[in-house]
Amino acid sequence: MSDDLDALRIAGDDKADRFKGNGARRRRRRWPYVLAALVAAAVAAWALSPRTFTVEAATVALAYPSRTLTRLTASGYVVAQRKAALATKATAQLVWLGVEEGSRVQKGQVVARLESADVEAARDQARHEMEAARRQIDSDQAELKDARINFERMKKLVAGDYVARSEHDAAEARLGKAEAALAAAKATLEARAEALRQAEAQLTYTDLVAPFDAVVLTKNADVGDIISPLGASSTSKAAVVTIADMGSLAVEVDVSESSLREVVVGEPCEIQLDAVPSERFPGKVHMIVPTADRTKATVLVKVRFDAIDPRVLPEMSAKVAFLTRPLSPAETTPRLAVPNAALTRRDGRDAVFVIRDGKAVLVPVTLGESLGDMREVTSGLETGLKVVLSPPAKLASGDAVTLGEG
Repeated sequence: MSDDLDALRIAGDDKADRFKGNGARRRRRRWPYVLAALVAAAVAAWALSPRTFTVEAATVALAYPSRTLTRLTASGYVVAQRKAALATKATAQLVWLGVEEGSRVQKGQVVARLESADVEAARDQARHEMEAARRQIDSDQAELKDARINFERMKKLVAGDYVARSEHDAAEARLGKAEAALAAAKATLEARAEALRQAEAQLTYTDLVAPFDAVVLTKNADVGDIISPLGASSTSKAAVVTIADMGSLAVEVDVSESSLREVVVGEPCEIQLDAVPSERFPGKVHMIVPTADRTKATVLVKVRFDAIDPRVLPEMSAKVAFLTRPLSPAETTPRLAVPNAALTRRDGRDAVFVIRDGKAVLVPVTLGESLGDMREVTSGLETGLKVVLSPPAKLASGDAVTLGEG
């Protein structure tokens, strides 16, 4: 009986060993399939997951059609062509100042006054001296009249030997002296009149008058300062205010000698001010200054505004585009545009990749005219958006993007 049990136990153990071996072989045969499935799942997950691209970007902005007509550009500054520093020939204390920076003045308007008590006294003295000279003339004229009558009387008397010849000679001498005295009195009157005009001129030097319609740019002195023609000392000022005719504003730019042939007097220009970057101001070449700057190898060119905008101020930085022809009214309006490098063709349509929240989003666009290195966009975008430049062929909507340096 025990032998039969042992035989059954041995047979069971053999069968169990054979079952375990078959399971191990089956697991070994399934492992390549499991590995392949895992690899396929990883590849699919990688293919479906967003990728990251390093790209360059540009901003959607307004562009002017004049870009296609620009033959040359130059930078410079707005300069008033008529400008004056109001000073005086007299040395005196400033007692009144009627303007400040930004004040508008009219031609002939008094903008400041200097102390004038001494020159007023000199003027009054000259006036009185001229009046005294005029009275002296009246006296000398009366004396001359009397001397002439007496001389005529003596001529008749001496002819009849009624008086001595010496009395006739004395009357003649008196007449000569009276004529000379009158002439001297008239000369003195003229001298006194010149002295009065000089005193009045000295008095006008105490009033600083605007020589033309202008705007006050700077105030260089205050009430109480000593104003001197030469500003010889540290406590004296030479000019009280500086004014400029705002109607004479022009842009002065330096043009390279090698590019000067592209500039012609009277040709149209477009002026851009850094202070007003969203607008362009039409202008024309006013003058090519006939001398060159040897240190910079440039020539100064002056460009006039067709119309002065009140926002234009002296010394503003400006850029001038020299155009091949005048702009039409339609070409003066800016248009929404993107760089040509941002455009791509996807699924047979023009599109750009817009960067939103760190991802590239494909946006179809409708294109308009070419604007030099930019292209007009009539629909699909708005100003301020960031677009990808030269998008990679594998870039897809939803891929993550980072901006490269530079």
